Amino acid sequence: MQKFGRIVGWGHYAPPRVLTNYDLEKMVETSNEWIVTRTGIRERHIAGEGETTATMSIAAARQALERAGMTADELDLIIVATSSPDYILPPVSSMIQDRLGARRAGAFSLVAGCTGFVYALVTAQQYIATGAYRNILVIGAELISRFLDWEDRATCVLFGDAAGAVVVQADDEPTGVLSFALGSDGSLAHALIVPGVGSATLLTEEVIRRKDHTIKMDGKAVFRFATRVLAESTVEVVSAAGLTLEEIDLIIPHQANLRIIQSAARQLGVPMEKFFVNLDRYGNTSAASIPVALSEALEQGRAKEGDTVVMVGFGGGLTWAAAVVQLGTMPQRRQAHGLPLPFSISIPRPSLPISVSLPVSPGRMGARVRNAADAVSSKATALLLPFFSRSERREDK
Repeated sequence: MQKFGRIVGWGHYAPPRVLTNYDLEKMVETSNEWIVTRTGIRERHIAGEGETTATMSIAAARQALERAGMTADELDLIIVATSSPDYILPPVSSMIQDRLGARRAGAFSLVAGCTGFVYALVTAQQYIATGAYRNILVIGAELISRFLDWEDRATCVLFGDAAGAVVVQADDEPTGVLSFALGSDGSLAHALIVPGVGSATLLTEEVIRRKDHTIKMDGKAVFRFATRVLAESTVEVVSAAGLTLEEIDLIIPHQANLRIIQSAARQLGVPMEKFFVNLDRYGNTSAASIPVALSEALEQGRAKEGDTVVMVGFGGGLTWAAAVVQLGTMPQRRQAHGLPLPFSISIPRPSLPISVSLPVSPGRMGARVRNAADAVSSKATALLLPFFSRSERREDK
């Protein structure tokens, strides 16, 4: 039997130190009005002495485990999405695994920039779908403030530190990630980069003098990219799940810039009320932004058991990622609303797999799928008709 990954616990952590726009006015040539108008950000959390990506992750993870009613010893795997680990070596995932006391769990880090959490959540779903693991902890965490040039107003006003986590558990009913889209355009890698840290460059006095150990960003390139992929990838995953935008209860975008989110809302024809936004209080926390927003949405009742949520982000790489995520089991929600269950089939062909995904009510299954198959190819129709004829006869009995 196929397994699905249900989100059973969630949590988040942000450092207690808050840096407001008015604080930044004293540090760099900027103003509260300039920052709010261009980004929507009013304040951000900054890690203090002794705080690291690992310590923030552990705080968020413990909340998630507590809500799941689980101990760390029950975890099979830990996936940590981050671009700001405590060290290049050892991986921060192993440090988190040890400090949590997850003695049975494997652990690895995943680097995909701001889209890292969605990449990690989709990866967790695959491990569960194959039956390899039952309980997986997924963390998105970033400590970006130590990689900022605090004299560069183009970047230092944007970012903050935080961590978010979810526990994903195997379930027999359709739940968790229903569809996803992961993408990358490495031709734009230069648009968001820390050029002086890594194997390509020796960390020298000259690198430090040029501040190449800090984030450099082409804001216009990232903005153009984000306003395109946010709406496009949302439409793609909603369609792939056999749903419509009207059936989506909440959209949780990467919290980078309010104007980008507003642009996506206009392109989708969706009111802003359907988007969860908390970037005014956190700024851009990269891989942490979506799990922190999800955790807050659940705490505030903006998202709840049975809801269908879109998580969509963009970031360094440049990458993008989107997923339709069911909170609770799908049949319960859709049947309660009188909606048909999504039904998907994949028809293998020698050169190209044909994928058909559309909502199908049990009584209309044969007709709906036959129509879709006719539109795809006559060969697919020939393969499918005998099977669905038998299915209809069984239902008629």
